[in-house]
Amino acid sequence: MVRKASAVWNGSLKEGKGTINAASGIFTDAAYTHGMRFGNDQGTNPEELIAAAHASCFSMAFSAELGKAGITPDSVSTTAAVTLEILDNGPTVTKSHLVCEVSAPGADKEAVEQAAANAKAGCPISRLLNAEISLDLTVL
Repeated sequence: MVRKASAVWNGSLKEGKGTINAASGIFTDAAYTHGMRFGNDQGTNPEELIAAAHASCFSMAFSAELGKAGITPDSVSTTAAVTLEILDNGPTVTKSHLVCEVSAPGADKEAVEQAAANAKAGCPISRLLNAEISLDLTVL
C-alpha cells in the first residue's frame, strides 16, 4: 500500500512559499511558508500534518488494540502536539505528545491502559518517528 502527497517550494527559505497536495484530493494547493513553519503565521506546515497523522493513526491503532482485548470503545479522541526544535544539526522533530480520551464504559481500566501502551508503541506513525513519544490517557 502506497499513499502519496506532493509539495512544491518556490524561492528562498525565508521569502519563498510552497504548496502541498494530497493525491486523494482531500487538500489541494495548501499553502505553507517559513512563517507558518517557524513562526506564528496562519496556515499549515509539515509538523502540523505529522501531528494530524500521528493523532489519527494512534486513535485507529488504539481501537484495534482495544478490540484485541474484547473492548469496543464508544469513542477515542486524540490530539498530538509535535515539537520542532532547532538543534546543532538543524531543525528536528524531537517529540510527539499524545493526549487521548477514551470512552469505554464497563471496560477494565488496566486492559484499556495496556491497549493504549501497545498502540503508542505500535502504530505505524509512532514507529516512523525517531522522537520521544509521550501519552496522557483519560479513561471515561
